[in-house]
Amino acid sequence: MDGLSARHRAVLGRLAEVAVPADESPSAAQAGAVAFVERALAEDRPDWRPRVERALDVAGDEPDLDRVLADEDGGWLVRLIAQGYYAGDGHDLDANGSHPPGWTTVGWNPGGEARLVRTELAVTPWTALLDRYDAVVVGSGAGGGAAAQVLAESGRAVLVVETGRYPATESLTRDHLRNPRSWSGLPAPTDPDPHGRPRIAVVDGVRRTVLPTDPGWGNNAFTVGGGTRVYGAQAWRFVPPDFAMAGTYGVPDGSALADWPITYDDLKPYYSLAEQRFGVSGGGVDPWDEPRSTPLPMPAMPRTAPGQRLAAAAERLGWGTLDVPLLINSVDYQGRAGCVRCGQCVGFACPVEAKAGTHNTALPAALATGRCTLVTEATAERLVTSAGRVVGVALVGYEDGRSWRRTVTCAEVVVAAGATETPRLLLNSAHDDEPDGLGNNRDQVGRYLQAHVYAGAVGLFDDEVVDLVGPGVSVATCDFRHGNAGIVGGGMLADEFVPTPAATYDYLTSAGLIPRAGAAGKQAMRHAARRMMRVVGPIQEVTSAESRVRVDPGVVDRFGNPVVVISGSIHPEDVRAHAFMSAKAQEWLIEAGAVRTAVGRRGSRRQASVGQHQAGSCRMGDDPARSVTDPYGRVWGHDNVWIADASVHVTNGGVNPVLTVLANSLRIAGHLVR
Repeated sequence: MDGLSARHRAVLGRLAEVAVPADESPSAAQAGAVAFVERALAEDRPDWRPRVERALDVAGDEPDLDRVLADEDGGWLVRLIAQGYYAGDGHDLDANGSHPPGWTTVGWNPGGEARLVRTELAVTPWTALLDRYDAVVVGSGAGGGAAAQVLAESGRAVLVVETGRYPATESLTRDHLRNPRSWSGLPAPTDPDPHGRPRIAVVDGVRRTVLPTDPGWGNNAFTVGGGTRVYGAQAWRFVPPDFAMAGTYGVPDGSALADWPITYDDLKPYYSLAEQRFGVSGGGVDPWDEPRSTPLPMPAMPRTAPGQRLAAAAERLGWGTLDVPLLINSVDYQGRAGCVRCGQCVGFACPVEAKAGTHNTALPAALATGRCTLVTEATAERLVTSAGRVVGVALVGYEDGRSWRRTVTCAEVVVAAGATETPRLLLNSAHDDEPDGLGNNRDQVGRYLQAHVYAGAVGLFDDEVVDLVGPGVSVATCDFRHGNAGIVGGGMLADEFVPTPAATYDYLTSAGLIPRAGAAGKQAMRHAARRMMRVVGPIQEVTSAESRVRVDPGVVDRFGNPVVVISGSIHPEDVRAHAFMSAKAQEWLIEAGAVRTAVGRRGSRRQASVGQHQAGSCRMGDDPARSVTDPYGRVWGHDNVWIADASVHVTNGGVNPVLTVLANSLRIAGHLVR
């Protein structure tokens, strides 16, 4: 596409000059803001062009910053300019070997210099696939990768189908904006086909088409390893009360809160297996958990300076703390290096593969059997049935400017595509015996969608508290996971991962703690970036039957398949729990010495909760009338189809759920092969 007009380019330069002006460091204009925005329009978001041009028209030839910020589009463009400046537009070193001006302005560096490593995996082109496999696993993330290893080691011929690519580590370790955890709206390398996969999000009763880079789409990383390639790797166990929320608290009006069909004791040996197999570091005792029968295989990493400050504050408050358990090597483990403590962890691939993902643990083990095949850039568009029985998987992909299709037959299918794409696959697999979707004769597929409403607060301190030592998250309190008077459930609170400069800008400006732009905004960023601390954590959500995934035959992706419609609302109990936990986070920061604080905002209640921890859309249960699978993840009515991702979670715990996904997948796959 053609670039901006000469006039708009000139206005953009002047706007960048006043948004982040020059002082002892260059301005945003001098740092390349015009090229950054034009690159974004040309390569990333051509759909933004009308909005950018309107904002520039508002700015005019002599931009008045207050007037521009008062306009919705103008304020958005100023934020984009500032993000590009503080992110360095995806480049960690300039031609002279120096960090970008935005990094030096706030005194930030990534640290942890190391030679980049990528686990080599054999990827099979779609043209070389066999016609038949014993088992097909849809998805290569936590659930799919763990299941694939068990199946391949059982002697089965296994095909693992992954929608995404397997990008080089370098492409996932540099860019602070084209990143699956960025709020910039720019696509990441883990977003295959960011314009050809729309969804419909219903927010406040309004339907709108959204892309993977937009809020409401509910994006996770689509790549080999799924979210485990770029996640923060917190490895919490769910605790006994998490499996019996309805029995513990009752069923709030308007909710569909229910107990799991399994108990903590059913999953406990698989938690231990997952901790050893994938490698968890950490220590301490969760007051709501039972003592581990097997110690974690690695010690916790030394606490960071913010972690030490928070631990001392918690002791003064009478709160218990523990080291955050992490699927990150604190020492060399199973042939992978220990963590180099860099400041680019959550949202990034680990430069030395210290972070355990299925791409460097389960999938290499599965492929090493010689019985596992991995195909990338291939999507399962439907499960193929014959006389009502699933007999294969129809695949679709895009290559050399055109789509291709291929059907492979199989005896067993394990679906682990995530809590949005898994129900989509079942719904798009409707056939004569199940006209509303495979496994959906009781209208249960897609219901009870949940993720995690995040509570938390941000604090500013008089002295510098940030040491930029990764991964950043270091200390947590689990005192409030349960037992909070008048609150259903609760959650965990921990210090945050090392934020990038662009993320720091967003945290501080969205909290109203510093100006959004101008000389005052830049000076405030320079002063505050090393004095900011966040305490955050997920809450235990109360589920609703109306928060759900549907498909819309009237809106299709580039392959002609109906796309997801996400709708629902956040339960009032979640609003109460969010406020309660956010107040605890604020109290913790104040005790630690914060002189200014702000609690996190929750957003509209009239939208489904979809974030990094999506779950619950194909819940397991004992009754086919109220669940999609049996307690072992087998889809009701189908003796050869299992679901092995967070879709089967009945509730999602008040902690990061990945260890539960791994453990439950090992349990489901182990039952399958037995």
